[in-house]
Amino acid sequence: MKILTVTLGLLLLLIQYPLWFGKGGWKQVMSYRDALNTQIERNEQVRSINAQIKAEVVDLKTGLDEIEESARSDLGMIKDGEVFFKTLDNPSSTVSN
Repeated sequence: MKILTVTLGLLLLLIQYPLWFGKGGWKQVMSYRDALNTQIERNEQVRSINAQIKAEVVDLKTGLDEIEESARSDLGMIKDGEVFFKTLDNPSSTVSN
C-alpha cells in the first residue's frame, strides 16, 4: 500500500512538472504577461504621439495659421508691410578701465 502511495505521488509530481516548468508552463505565461503589459504601455505612448501628429496634420491641411506661425518662428519670415524689431539681450554692462 505504501509503495502505491509513493508511486501515485511521484506520478502526480511528474504530471505537474510540465505545468510549472515546461513549454507553455506557468513561468512562461508570466513572462509573456509581463511582455504584453510592456507592449501595451508602449502602444499607448505611440498612440498619443500619433494623435498629436494627426492634429498637427489636420491643422496644416485646414488652415494657414499653423503654416504662418511655423514660418515666422522657424524661418524668421515677416509679412509685407510689417516692421521687424530684433532685440538683443546685453550681458551685464561692464566698465573697462
